[in-house]
Amino acid sequence: MKENIKTALEEIKRGVAEIIDHERIEALVAAFFEKGENFYVKAGFDPTAPDLHLGHTVLLQKMAQLQKYGAIVQFLIGDFTAQIGDPTGKNETRKKLDKESVLKNAKTYEEQVYKVLDKTKTQIVFNSKWLNELGTAGLVELTTTFSVARMLEREDFEKRYRSQTPISISEFIYPLLQGYDSVALKCDIEMGGTDQKFNLLMGRQLQRVYGAGKEQAVVMMPLLEGLDGVNKMSKSLGNYIGVTDEPNSMFAKILSISDELMWRYYELLSSKSISEIDALKEGVKNGSLHPKQIKEELGIEITSRFHSQSAANAAKEEFDKIHKQNDLPSDMEEFSLNAPVWIAKALVDCKLSPSTSQARRDIASGAAKLNQGKISDEQLQLTGGEYILQVGKRKFAKLKVT
Repeated sequence: MKENIKTALEEIKRGVAEIIDHERIEALVAAFFEKGENFYVKAGFDPTAPDLHLGHTVLLQKMAQLQKYGAIVQFLIGDFTAQIGDPTGKNETRKKLDKESVLKNAKTYEEQVYKVLDKTKTQIVFNSKWLNELGTAGLVELTTTFSVARMLEREDFEKRYRSQTPISISEFIYPLLQGYDSVALKCDIEMGGTDQKFNLLMGRQLQRVYGAGKEQAVVMMPLLEGLDGVNKMSKSLGNYIGVTDEPNSMFAKILSISDELMWRYYELLSSKSISEIDALKEGVKNGSLHPKQIKEELGIEITSRFHSQSAANAAKEEFDKIHKQNDLPSDMEEFSLNAPVWIAKALVDCKLSPSTSQARRDIASGAAKLNQGKISDEQLQLTGGEYILQVGKRKFAKLKVT
């Protein structure tokens, strides 16, 4: 029994940036193993974008881990707070989302989270349920629990205040509302990124103020680096792997990460145990395993999670076909254009480059190919015929010029 608890706590701590109140988490896990008692883990997601990427799933993966050790996950969709906008890390007031967009994005989230979480141990909850009921009197009472001076201790607020960048009153209210979510849900643990620490601690304080009978422990996960290995994974930076990416694209993106970053992804995203990952590391160290083989295992695991085993296997075969045998992909989007067409414009119209200026850079760097040969003339005009266009290792298109 004690060994099981010890192993569970080691897995829970794996990859975590910071835990506040270790003792509470240990007690909750022990109560599950010894008495079969469940506990509640909350994580909030504002549905400000329709799709999740692997950076978001770092939290989901840790929650799935906790579900094995007694957790009931309260997956909180902040349909109320999303209409205010989380100010965390923002240097200006965020634009409000309309209710229709919020609900549409929330529906997409619901469809995606069960790719990681155990549905039988997950509750999808919307904070509009209790925040709408809070009312004006309740909201005013909530604002009395925290001072403006304490709010301005928060780093992003302090920076904006010093630079005389506007801070709306609603942004001060946001952390209070997130904290009140913990009061309403009576959660035992709240999870979030390291950039959420101020808001997560607010939940502990408000549970105490409102006499919830408990103070939640806090588990903070690091922000996952994107494909570039430098910046956090972000759609705006284009360094992300979306959970709705096609299998071929998902697998290929995972294979593109560096060998060093691969271990970071294993730590934060893989379902393999610590001992299993250590064995893989030892295999690479002693030369019995090649890093590419280990990376392929990760690619298969993650692609299978969001699609299927057969789709992941097919994605690997397609990747090998293109990169090992130098063959063309079996499924390419087809386009038709009228002759003559400038090669840079053709790359844009075939969705291989975002602009003609980028297309010219792709040509200059040797990344753009025509019929598998590098394009040497950026002023090339394509006349009638069929062509295979390519940018980089993963983007292909079939073009018919008439």
